Amino acid sequence: MNQGTLKKELRDRYRRDRVQKFIPSNFNLILRSPEIINATTICSYFSYAEEPSTTEINLAFIRDGKKLLLPRVNGSDIEWVQWNGEQNQLKITKKLTEPTGPAVTDISAVGAIVVPALRIDQDGYRMGQGGGFYDRALPYMPGWKIGLVHAGELTSQTLPRETHDIPLDAAATPSLVVRFKR
Repeated sequence: MNQGTLKKELRDRYRRDRVQKFIPSNFNLILRSPEIINATTICSYFSYAEEPSTTEINLAFIRDGKKLLLPRVNGSDIEWVQWNGEQNQLKITKKLTEPTGPAVTDISAVGAIVVPALRIDQDGYRMGQGGGFYDRALPYMPGWKIGLVHAGELTSQTLPRETHDIPLDAAATPSLVVRFKR
């Protein structure tokens, strides 16, 4: 079985598992991470359905005076848009909530990026939703990369990897932050 087929099968299984085991939680624990505290610009995302909720942390980033950039799909890529917390600066596209306004062209000041994942393995490799948006974006993103997963979604099993997969620096559940050795 090739890596792409294996990834698709695992994604389907992980999504079913997530729906069956979903418990709403917050990820405020990452707000105390030195990498988040020291970042002046942070990229995050709007969670949906059973994804780990980013609502509280996104608002906390803004409340703490950080510049918050959120993704907007542009063709097959992500572009980053600053969000100030106002609901009228959002639109729903399919199942995604996206910010409106001009794209930020200079991301060199990004100190941390919060990344969605279905699973993260012991080496920091993530299994995403399968669209490849973060696979294409992460190689160009500066800063500390942390993935959010629910309890039980950090795995000791090595996830399938392809040459374009980029390991994260850390993973967070509602109760712990794990940093990966590089």
